[in-house]
Amino acid sequence: MKPLFLSEGSVALRPLAEEDAPLLLRWLTDSRVLEYWEGPNAKFTPQRIREQFYSKEKDFFRCIVEYEERSIGYLQAYRLDQELFKEYEYSPEPGALSFGIDQFIGEPEYWGQKIGRAFVSLVVTYLTQQEGAASVVLDPHTDNLRAIRCYEACGFRKLKFLPAHELHDGVLVDCWLMEYRAKRAVAL
Repeated sequence: MKPLFLSEGSVALRPLAEEDAPLLLRWLTDSRVLEYWEGPNAKFTPQRIREQFYSKEKDFFRCIVEYEERSIGYLQAYRLDQELFKEYEYSPEPGALSFGIDQFIGEPEYWGQKIGRAFVSLVVTYLTQQEGAASVVLDPHTDNLRAIRCYEACGFRKLKFLPAHELHDGVLVDCWLMEYRAKRAVAL
């Protein structure tokens, strides 16, 4: 997959660059951000940032979210493989292309301003219209109500409850599998 550059209005997604590593480290050492990404006791170091965010993986986009030309967050999109289909017990249409996304706004002063809706909608539109995805999924913690409202506003629906699905601060927490289904033209 080629690097992802998208923009609409005040929101843009650009490829993660080497010079973004200190920014990721700052965000992922902020307890407010970690409350939603791995947990407040997660330990991120420059080495861990390099290993986790800069490894080359096939069918994987890593992006910085910009708002009014300021870097404010991170998004990753990846093609679901058989391992993830099995983990989620998720079976889209046979042969259909599906993607997963994960994201966060690393600058808490931008939370609650509908910026997440803008960049999630932007990437979902790209994945369904340009990459041919039949579906896009994500798995927010069940107690992350702000994120769930954002995703529902973007057209995602709760598909399945995932009990004890994700390790968060050393504890397995419940998540929702949420799905956006691409709208297909109907032949007359």
